[in-house]
Amino acid sequence: MKIVDIIPTTVSVPLEGPLRHSNGEHWGRFVRTIVEVVTDEGIVGLGEVGGGGEGAELQFKRLKDYLVGHDPFQLEALRYKICNPTASLYNNRMQYMAAIEFACLDIIGQKLGQPVYNLIGGKLRDKVSFASYLFFRYESEDGVYPEVRTIEQLVEHTRELKKRYGFTTHKLKAGVFPPEYELEAYLALAEEFPDDRFRIDPNACWSVEDSIWFARQIEHVRNDYLEDPTWGLNGMRRVREKTTIPLATNTVVVNFEQLAQNILDPAVDVILLDTTFWGGIRACAKAAAICDTFQLGIAVHSSGELGIQLSTMLHLAAALPNLTFAIDAHYHQLRDDVIEGGKMKYKNGQIEVPDEPGLGVKLDRDRLKEYAEMYEELGSYCYDRDSRRPGWYPLLPNDRWADPDMR
Repeated sequence: MKIVDIIPTTVSVPLEGPLRHSNGEHWGRFVRTIVEVVTDEGIVGLGEVGGGGEGAELQFKRLKDYLVGHDPFQLEALRYKICNPTASLYNNRMQYMAAIEFACLDIIGQKLGQPVYNLIGGKLRDKVSFASYLFFRYESEDGVYPEVRTIEQLVEHTRELKKRYGFTTHKLKAGVFPPEYELEAYLALAEEFPDDRFRIDPNACWSVEDSIWFARQIEHVRNDYLEDPTWGLNGMRRVREKTTIPLATNTVVVNFEQLAQNILDPAVDVILLDTTFWGGIRACAKAAAICDTFQLGIAVHSSGELGIQLSTMLHLAAALPNLTFAIDAHYHQLRDDVIEGGKMKYKNGQIEVPDEPGLGVKLDRDRLKEYAEMYEELGSYCYDRDSRRPGWYPLLPNDRWADPDMR
């Protein structure tokens, strides 16, 4: 079997509302590039990567020179073709490698009549538990979905998500408001839902000192972990020395070299495995095995997925023996998806692992066309910008109290 074509299509899929984070906002939609890898046997595998737009499409078109004629079963050779360590000094191909690997595993599974989880060790669980992903957000442009800004709004939003999806673990995306306000919000959630578990992630925007202070205020909460409160292995190490809460990361341990450094001189307790950031499902499975050896915790990270990448997360989570945490997903924030049948369904805070050959998802051509046209109309957006707070940076202490939202 040989690869004969690679077809990238960038889409813009609407969210319930613009999601706010420490660097700015998701502007009411996710921009994702869908990748179809076509073989000479007519089998088509699906991949997905975030953002990029025209740049991502151009990168995949350039990769055709490397990959047309390649056997999709030869995954290690594929990795060296795309992510040659020396060549990678001059480009960032890890996420593109992940998208191609997703598609190749999808092809292999379809060819063998096996779901992807059987290609990475077999299924240990039929359903995967998810954490809610709580964001402060602006009201949607059409007025259907209200803002989440006040603590009362956040608690009510969480209550509604629990009722609709059944979540019992909750993750708050912080770094939007001063830590004092977000502490009050986090404690309000813990008080309102005393039987649930919690985690918080300010995207590494707090100082070490603020991180230590915050951690000490929440040590009595049923915390899974404190995710990326500050930046860098040294910063995380300083915070870890001052708290009993496990620290987690998807920013400072995202490859095997960093994982080795963290094992030799621990700064992080829980490694958040992202099938895109780590370069594919297989790399995440390898990293999980290393973490198991050294008794580091693992969870599965979300980078703003549609159904194709969500399927990769489900197959990975199904096969990991040392996965003890509910996994993250932005998925419930989406209004729609590009896969057949629309969005996957939650039940009791879980989603069933697809059992069909390959990734177990297929493209809905009408939806793909609709959201590709939406991307053509709207274009990309600047991730590191808040449309309503120009010039705002979370680490400037003199500005954080001047935020009009805090008056």
